[in-house]
Parts: sequence; C-alpha cells; structure tokens
Amino acid sequence: MKKIDIGISEKDREKIAGGLKHLLADSYTLYLQTHNFHWNVTGPFFRELHLMFEEQYNELATAVDDIAERIRTLGVSAPGTYQAFGQLSSIEEVVEVPAAEDMVKILTKGHEQVIKTCRDVLKAAQKGEDESTIALVSDRMRVHEKTAWMLRATSSK
Repeated sequence: MKKIDIGISEKDREKIAGGLKHLLADSYTLYLQTHNFHWNVTGPFFRELHLMFEEQYNELATAVDDIAERIRTLGVSAPGTYQAFGQLSSIEEVVEVPAAEDMVKILTKGHEQVIKTCRDVLKAAQKGEDESTIALVSDRMRVHEKTAWMLRATSSK
C-alpha cells in the first residue's frame, strides 16, 4: 500500500480504525436487527413501528458505508462479513421474533450500546487528533441518542 501522510501516525490510525471496526459491527448488527423487526412487527402499532423501523434502517445503511469508508481512508481494511461483525459487535443477536413492545426495548438498548461504542472511538480519535473521525463519530452519536430517545418515548413502559 502507498504511504499515507495525513498528519495522523500509523499507530494512531490503526487504533482509531480498530475502534471504528467495532462501531461498524455494532451499526451493521443494529441495521440488520432493525430491518428484521421492520419485516416482522405486528400488533396495534404495526404501521407506526413499521415506518419508524424503515426510517431507522435506511439511516443505518448510509451510516455503515460512511464508517467503512473512514476505516479505508485511515489505510485499514474494513470488516465486511457476518463472522467478523459477530466477533466485533457488542450487540446481542436476537434469534426469535419478539413482541412489538420488546422490539422497541431491544432497539433502544442497541442504540444505547452504539452510543457507548462511539464514546470509546471518540477517545482514540481525540488522542490521535483525527478531526474527521471525531466529526463522523460525534454525528453518529447524536443520531443514536435521538433515536434512543424516540424509541424510549414510544415505549409504554
């Protein structure tokens, strides 16, 4: 690979990219979970949840691309398999189809986990003075905080 000279040391780029890999895995796992729930939600709030989940998985689809491209910009290969995502993600896979209310709780927990992952990546990016990653991750964190709030507001419990 050609030498990368963007003002961030190789060691810092690798550390930041490592954190971004976890963020990518968490985001992709949450994307898949949200899409699954979009397909399988039932009950009296079907339409509202079906449409909300669709908005969320579409937003996540764009996000995973942005995160993967940032990893590549730092000169590191982005993970792109279910196996890799399974090893890197902090979000537990849901095998069964839960009730609609449980879907909302599970997705809330997923978004809150992504926020925590963002905070970890921010620390590495700040240490490496990587303003581009800081901006990307800060924007991601803001989206997930708002989405978690909206999901909590949707929940009856």
